[in-house]
Amino acid sequence: MGRFKKFSLPFVVFLTGACVLVIEVVATRILSPYYGNTIFTVSSVIGIVLAALSLGYYFGGKYADKFPTEKIFYSIILISGLSVILLLLLTLFLLPFLGYGLSIVSGPIISAIILFFIPSLLLGTLSPFAIKLQEQHFPKKGIGSISGEIFFWSTLGSIFGSLFTGFVLIPHFGISQIILAVAIILILLGFFPLLKMRVLKNSVLKVVPLSVVGILLIALFSTFKNNRVVYSHDGIYEKIIVHDDEYAGRPTRFFQQDRSNSGAMFLDSDELVFDYTKYYILYKIFKPDVKNALVIGGGAYSIPKALLKDLPDATIDVSEIEPSLYELAQKYFKVPKTERLNSYTEDGRRLLHDTNKNYDLIFSDVYYSLFSIPAHFTTQEFFQIARDKLSNNGLFVANLIGDLSPQEPSLILSEIKTFQAVFPNSYFFAVEDPNKIELQNIIFVGYNSNRKIDFNDPKITGDENQILQSLEKKVINLDRFEFSKYPILTDNFSPVEYLTASLLQKSLGF
Repeated sequence: MGRFKKFSLPFVVFLTGACVLVIEVVATRILSPYYGNTIFTVSSVIGIVLAALSLGYYFGGKYADKFPTEKIFYSIILISGLSVILLLLLTLFLLPFLGYGLSIVSGPIISAIILFFIPSLLLGTLSPFAIKLQEQHFPKKGIGSISGEIFFWSTLGSIFGSLFTGFVLIPHFGISQIILAVAIILILLGFFPLLKMRVLKNSVLKVVPLSVVGILLIALFSTFKNNRVVYSHDGIYEKIIVHDDEYAGRPTRFFQQDRSNSGAMFLDSDELVFDYTKYYILYKIFKPDVKNALVIGGGAYSIPKALLKDLPDATIDVSEIEPSLYELAQKYFKVPKTERLNSYTEDGRRLLHDTNKNYDLIFSDVYYSLFSIPAHFTTQEFFQIARDKLSNNGLFVANLIGDLSPQEPSLILSEIKTFQAVFPNSYFFAVEDPNKIELQNIIFVGYNSNRKIDFNDPKITGDENQILQSLEKKVINLDRFEFSKYPILTDNFSPVEYLTASLLQKSLGF
């Protein structure tokens, strides 16, 4: 019995420590569909959870000195489990309203306070409480030794929770399932000791129905599906949804990652849906004899599918870090199974660095949304890696989103300056209008050759392809900008989220 008492509290703080980190890790995934997986989201989650834990330690220690009973200790665990049920209900019913109404700067911290502060605060009270209780059980043991043991097991649980969530839970379960499992563990961890102490004679009738109602509401909401959604699942890096709707009055299947539509396919033809994707055709002007191509960012695999059709003798490599997308693209977006298409579940920059191949065409489509711009694909070092892996006369094409306003700061103008530092022979096209200063897709083109391209050439203006014949009207005249005002982005300095937030505030008003 003494042995059980010695290890029961360390075991409990191990589990609760694990639960804290499970919540913290999935918190970013909960917020990212609305605010993007940005530094603002990550910082808000870490900051709010740490603030809640620190207050929990402080008030938990004071409360433990006044009321050092196991009844209070396990009651807090039970209440924390109920607060996690509330967290999940707020995530399902309140967060969609908050998420689309708040900015990507203020939204994450406000939402993190509402969702994660109370559960983290409650769980933070447990370690000092456990120290006090353990001291009562073993008065001859020094307080230093007891404190060290409790914090050891709590921290070890946090390490386990962090690794287990990242390597096991998120790859195999949905976020709602993970949070619900945490709630159930905490409720049971508090409920049974209290039941054994016979302190739940009346309150059990209130706690159990409340928990059951919450769980049923979550299950009901989770199983409700829009009849236009053909696939919905939490991927390793983002929420993945495939749904059918209309685009330009035509039936269309959309591929959505978190908040953004990052791919689409017309259901009545093979024509590409989004105009920016049609700029893959630039290879016909710069490098018509493409044998090896790389597409960074698979999405719905629209561009790889178009290249396969256009280039029957070419090999197309795709770098896509989300493991399920290639299979989903085959199932829902008619991507053919062929030996000419190689899909690698690997970060595109790392793949480029490690590969021994030289590519005739590299198309970078990882900047699919202003809410999720991976900073390591915006820097001078990345563009240099890409150029080093181009063949002679090879072509690098990238799609970005931004505006052409000269107002500082400017994501696009900083990117153009960065790009030109690596690709002296470069061209930039506004998908809508080069004179428009509102948000639009901007196509970056880097040519690994000294040959200059004249887009007024009759061979280009007279081409049957609408994208190619309109290039002279889409090319951006860079002489109107004073680039000395804008920084070059590097691995050491790339404040992408700050530039994005400034752009969203200026263009969208939030």
